[in-house]
Amino acid sequence: MKDKVLDAMQKFSRAMFFPVLILPIAGILIAIGNVLTNARLIELLPFLNNPVTMGFGSILSASLLPVLTNLGVIFCVGIAIGLARKKKAEAGFTALLGYLVFLYAMNKFLQLQNHLVAPDKLQGSGQAMVLGVQVLDMGVFLGIILGIIVALVHNKFIDTEFNNAFQIYGGARFVFIVLIPILVISAIICSYVWPVVQSGIDHLGLIIKSSGNFGIFLYGMLERLLIPTGLHHLVYTPFLYTSLGGSVDVAGHLYEGARNIYFAEIADPAVKVLSRSVIWDARGISKMFGLIGACLAMYHMAPAENKRKVKTILIPAAVTSFIAGVTEPIEFSFMFVAPMLFVVHAVLSGLSMVTLNVLGSRAIGPNGFIDFLLYNVPLGFEKTRWPIYILVGLIYFVLYYVIFRFLISKFNLQTIGREQGNSEIKLYDKKDYIEKKEQEKASQTDIKTSSDDVSATIVEGLGGEDNIVSVSNCYTRLRLVVKDTNKVNDEILMNKTDAKGVMKKGNNVQVVYGLTVTKVRENLDRYLGKEEEE
Repeated sequence: MKDKVLDAMQKFSRAMFFPVLILPIAGILIAIGNVLTNARLIELLPFLNNPVTMGFGSILSASLLPVLTNLGVIFCVGIAIGLARKKKAEAGFTALLGYLVFLYAMNKFLQLQNHLVAPDKLQGSGQAMVLGVQVLDMGVFLGIILGIIVALVHNKFIDTEFNNAFQIYGGARFVFIVLIPILVISAIICSYVWPVVQSGIDHLGLIIKSSGNFGIFLYGMLERLLIPTGLHHLVYTPFLYTSLGGSVDVAGHLYEGARNIYFAEIADPAVKVLSRSVIWDARGISKMFGLIGACLAMYHMAPAENKRKVKTILIPAAVTSFIAGVTEPIEFSFMFVAPMLFVVHAVLSGLSMVTLNVLGSRAIGPNGFIDFLLYNVPLGFEKTRWPIYILVGLIYFVLYYVIFRFLISKFNLQTIGREQGNSEIKLYDKKDYIEKKEQEKASQTDIKTSSDDVSATIVEGLGGEDNIVSVSNCYTRLRLVVKDTNKVNDEILMNKTDAKGVMKKGNNVQVVYGLTVTKVRENLDRYLGKEEEE
């Protein structure tokens, strides 16, 4: 039962990641629009004071802010696509139709019950206008719930076919037919249940807010600790995009969630000081500074004969973490060989958020230094107090370095380059990968460097094609469900496919490839003949 629950949660986490990946893009473009219309920056760079750049910046911000106010439909479609086992395009289209059916069903039911408030009294009423329809304000939770419902019905009935005159009603059309009564009934039920749920959510937010810095610490620590399970998205997403992360009125519109509030406030020149919401997106300290200190400590503690190889591995990983905020290549280098370090990393990550909160910095850098520059610097010191963020980052760089170095030395932890009885380092950089391929060719092996041959090697490492149940991916990992994890060969995956790490839990396998994972997934799907199912 435990494995089944974990499997379901991992599938849901993968599906959540699909829409979440789109939102930072909107945020970056909003920040660019804000840069082009920022009064202080225009004073420093007078050439920006022209109708073309200022007009473009205004249009850019205004056109993308609605993405933040319509997260329900984005998550509904994204989760349905992510959870659908086949014919994902049909699942996404059905999800959009189902979302509209639900909205109008709830609106009509509330109208019949005389529960709709006057449009000018929506503020604080628990109701909101969603795609022009007045319904209960379920926010992103509505999209999540409907996305799951659509996916479950889609997976169960998508293969249903009829004969003769009813043939046209098979497949995706039958899925929609089945969904209609389910969605109407769900709308009626939610009309009674959601006000109670919303009250509970509000109280949970108040509990976290009342616990102050401890709540922030707990959030930051759990967001890192859950990385091995792939469930860390479930920790930060509700706080960033729902009322758990706070609710603030900006220019007459209510924004819920720390990230939404931030984007709305930086786009509004009337906002002079950013809100101190319950949680905000301050995960960048460990990514931009802390883990760089950890890498330096692991390098200094490696034996002299292994330092060159350790350096060639850790430098690209550190640069990726600092610039793009992708931390898995570093974290997986010590997560399993020295779990004590990973726990320390999680604790320090939580403490870094508390430190920023105490010092009043509202700066964010969730996806590395590029994000940090675009989001914060143009706003000046008054809004974000971004120099404090840099100062705190440097402090945590030193803390990570000192603590990691001490623990590695004190407990003789087998970090990269320090493996006992094995001079070969487990993680491989691109140069080592190419050299290994050349050596294998020289010894007359039949492994080639083409994408199909790499995919064939991955399949071999996963125990053969018959052992693979499903294939998906997130930002850095290939996520698979297999029939028997005992058939999975870590050595093949690590040594012959340039994988950075392999994790197994129940029937779930996660293979870390970094930012190239999307291409690896595409090649593997093509090799397995699964492209048509997508």
